[in-house]
Amino acid sequence: MAVEQTYHPGLDGVIATETNLSFLDTEQGEIVIHGYDLIQLSKTNGYLDIVHLLLNGALPDDDERSKLAHRLSQSYDVPEEVIDVLKLLPASTHPMDALRTGLSVLGGFDRQLENRDAEVNTERAYSLLAKLPTIVANSYRILDGKETLQPKEALSYSSNFLYMITGNEPRELEEEVFDQSLLLYSEHEMPNSTFTARVIASTLSDMYGALTGAVASLKGHLHGGANEAVMYMLLDANTPEEFETLLANKLAQKEKIMGFGHRVYMKKMDPRALMMKEALAKLSDAAGDDRLLRMCEAGEALMEKEKGLYPNLDYYAAPVYWMLGIPIGLYTPIFFASRTVGLSAHVIEQHNHNKLFRPRVKYTGPRYTT
Repeated sequence: MAVEQTYHPGLDGVIATETNLSFLDTEQGEIVIHGYDLIQLSKTNGYLDIVHLLLNGALPDDDERSKLAHRLSQSYDVPEEVIDVLKLLPASTHPMDALRTGLSVLGGFDRQLENRDAEVNTERAYSLLAKLPTIVANSYRILDGKETLQPKEALSYSSNFLYMITGNEPRELEEEVFDQSLLLYSEHEMPNSTFTARVIASTLSDMYGALTGAVASLKGHLHGGANEAVMYMLLDANTPEEFETLLANKLAQKEKIMGFGHRVYMKKMDPRALMMKEALAKLSDAAGDDRLLRMCEAGEALMEKEKGLYPNLDYYAAPVYWMLGIPIGLYTPIFFASRTVGLSAHVIEQHNHNKLFRPRVKYTGPRYTT
């Protein structure tokens, strides 16, 4: 007897795997990371605490945090050959494609590439966390016709990342806000890019291959690329009223409004977006300019009224990055660099308890008899 199969378009509601890494509790409004709520952690902890939590299963003490920071600072540099390859890319290359190339090339320098042991994979994850900010920043500088920058080991992880992007050492508030954004982007259960990484890892492909596939997934406008689209929308208006009109016109033309709605947060605001909204308010206050904040709030109110949709993380992260002086083309690469720890943790878990993904299809084509 044939087993009845149920079709779920887009795999909505399908449980694809077991994990002890993270879970989106939409009823409680919590993003659970190894038992902790990510939103609460974002108020008291830094990005490196989440790195330690995801890769070691526990929050670090002061000594462990210090050792992690030092460990990463000693591995910022990337092989010169990786930079040479990036210099061969045409100036029209999208920064996400440059990141994808740099990440793929980096895998060739891993002398234990075929080793899937958890300990080796964890060392690999730390190396990637250290090197990807250097690749993200310098690949963009190369495409922009600028000289590459050397990382500064004396700076904190987030401060160095932001320095390499802007060329300026960030002020305390700028470092704090940027670090919080990395934390909020660090892990989010099973979005498309994480699923992509796990599907690739399930073939026992290496971590670089799994993450390279995740870059391609995250580039899409329906995933990570939404933050870029949000900022371009904001730049098309000058006042809250103009932004409301812009969004209203898009709705009238039945266009999709980027930065609103989420496949999981259907009836409430993405809790990460609220944290970035608060960060935007802090930056606006420090700059004495709240125009972007007022525009975003006007758009938020309009979309809730007209469509019952709420902001996702990208909606408020975009203006935050703009106020930090980050080029729009780097919004999604930064997203990926911060998510590297979550992706790596998922690859490690997949390799440790592997089951090859092999779904079936609902066939809708013809069937002939001869």
